[in-house]
Amino acid sequence: MAEQVVERPAAPVSPGERGRLWRRFRRRPMPMTGLVLVVAFLVLALAGPMLTRDPSAQDYNAIMMPSSGAHPLGTDDLGRDALARIASGARISLQAGLLSTLLALTVGIPIGLVAGFYRRWLDPVVMRLVDVVLAFPFLVFAVGLAAILGPSLRGVVLALSFIQLPQVIRITRGEVLAAREMDYVAAAIADGSTDGHILARYILPNCAGPLIVQATVAIPIAIIGEATLSFLGLGVQPPTPSWGVMLTTAQQYLDQAPWLAIWPGVMIALATLGFNLLGDGLRDVLDPRSGT
Repeated sequence: MAEQVVERPAAPVSPGERGRLWRRFRRRPMPMTGLVLVVAFLVLALAGPMLTRDPSAQDYNAIMMPSSGAHPLGTDDLGRDALARIASGARISLQAGLLSTLLALTVGIPIGLVAGFYRRWLDPVVMRLVDVVLAFPFLVFAVGLAAILGPSLRGVVLALSFIQLPQVIRITRGEVLAAREMDYVAAAIADGSTDGHILARYILPNCAGPLIVQATVAIPIAIIGEATLSFLGLGVQPPTPSWGVMLTTAQQYLDQAPWLAIWPGVMIALATLGFNLLGDGLRDVLDPRSGT
């Protein structure tokens, strides 16, 4: 009788495999461009506020000045340095994007694992709730939650994480449904492995790739969401610098000082573009069907 071949779960990525994935990634110019933009955004958010002026310092002798040696990006209506406020706003956007995505992953992955693995009555209930949340437009839901939670960075993070939660649950559940049909999972069940061991050792690693890609897609959505809520007065409140708050101020001075709107808009566009390009590259590299 022929020996039965049992598939094994993917082993931890070896240094050689990581090198191969990196070579595949760097051969793609658009993902590399995204990586450069993301690294630049992270450097600006983390180091920018320490290297620039006080973003709240006012200079009434330099009100709405254009770009100069003292103020490379100009000043606003209170004489505050635009570069310093852009750098501090990057930190706010980074916090909103990373924290909301991390919170959505932390809550959504266990729910998706349990719903996809046990099925029975839990899976239909979870998926119907997910469908209800997804039925609402993103902006309408974000504004409603932010209004309930109150205008603050914490309220923005909670609102954005709740909006991201259904997509995380759906992706995790879909990966679990595919993985639980594999022979190595059936072998682990026959061997007497506990459900927790099967989920952690055999199924969760197979969800890592799609969830990483989802995170890189969710972060720019959260950045735009934070800027939108702050622009509407439901997010970060003045005088705390935020790209959305800066755009709110800038709309009053579009004729006299257009740079007040240009620079925050450019930063939002570059940050979201960078994460989206990076996510597209990671999706192609981590997909085994994409070839070498």
